[in-house]
Amino acid sequence: MTRAIKVRHVLAVLVTTLVLAPPSARADAWPALGPFALAPTPTWTGTWEGAPSGTVPALPGATVRNVVHTSVGGSAARIRISNRLGTQPLQLGAVTVALQEPGAPGSPKAVAGSMRTATFGGAGNVTIPAGTDLVTDPVYIPIPADANLLVSVHTPADSGPATYHRSAIQANFVAPEGNSTTEESGTAYTVDIGNWYYVTGVDVLGTSAAGSVVALGDSITDGTGSGFSANHRWPDRLADRLKALPANRRLGVLNAGISGNRLLLEGNGPSALARFDADVLSRTGVRVVIVMEGINDIKGSPEQKDPAIEDAYRRLVSRAHARGIRVIGATLTPYGGHSAHTPAREAVRQKVNTVIRTRGLFDAVVDFDAVVRDPALPSRILPAYDPGDHLHFNDAGMKAMADSIDLATLTAWTP
Repeated sequence: MTRAIKVRHVLAVLVTTLVLAPPSARADAWPALGPFALAPTPTWTGTWEGAPSGTVPALPGATVRNVVHTSVGGSAARIRISNRLGTQPLQLGAVTVALQEPGAPGSPKAVAGSMRTATFGGAGNVTIPAGTDLVTDPVYIPIPADANLLVSVHTPADSGPATYHRSAIQANFVAPEGNSTTEESGTAYTVDIGNWYYVTGVDVLGTSAAGSVVALGDSITDGTGSGFSANHRWPDRLADRLKALPANRRLGVLNAGISGNRLLLEGNGPSALARFDADVLSRTGVRVVIVMEGINDIKGSPEQKDPAIEDAYRRLVSRAHARGIRVIGATLTPYGGHSAHTPAREAVRQKVNTVIRTRGLFDAVVDFDAVVRDPALPSRILPAYDPGDHLHFNDAGMKAMADSIDLATLTAWTP
């Protein structure tokens, strides 16, 4: 092993160790200092997340241009690249960050002059061990709130199964041959995909936001049923509302929804219990988590009952409270008319919602069920919110859910 390779390997291990350290051991951790006590120096805050949901075959020699949407802005960014679900070391040839051309959510074109190269311990390329994440060095580029970033990743070799987020509900792009990470025009990106490859998080530096809120959930949180490339998932709509708060009380919004995800058992992606540390507790500046998980446990196979679901909620709350993170429980929404709906499963959903509303498990509750159900037929969602599958929500339904969240429950802080 040459001296240069040895140095690069040490840097990669050091950065990985920093990424995987518990929040209490990191400089950017948020201690329980009272209502949104701000640090005297610029700090990092999470602005976007796409939780790993599984793996797909790698695209050796290609470049993937991932389009991600910020919730809060800052003076610099750092990107989380994941090989968490991979089985082989991931070779990264190059990574860049740019602003997407405004008004073109379906275009791989970058704003002229905005392209920046991301490095890892000063190196432009790096190998990420299987089972780990790596965070880039700071990339100094002004990051607007409520804007699209282009994060382009070139993988020169076949590094085995690629960690990805399956249901991005966003147009992303592939340049099939060669390193096209620095190309502003986007002409090399001739293939459209609906997934995010490798990129699982973005933090911003120097924002006035007071931290971040994580939405932990399944396909409803992931945005199934909402407009494609429109950023109309309910966490996106929540970020829109938070923008109206005074600057020092805003929160970045991190969407940790995975379509098909389950609370207790592995489904699409690791269970919520298994991924809680990686997708919630290890994220940057987390103050609050909204938990909306359990409908796939009720309607999936094997079916889970309310006592097991209640126990899982208690475990999540305990783990969050140990890190000083506030937890809001969201009731499970109706799905009458869906093929998986049965009277017995509806009874379990009602019991789980009673647990959420009345047992005092959570620091606060948001009653999504009450907001979206049809008063004439409470086992079903309102037709105005139904995209047609009787389970998920269209843009109007997503907005109604976000509008029902009492922002005071997010910005109140109990040490």
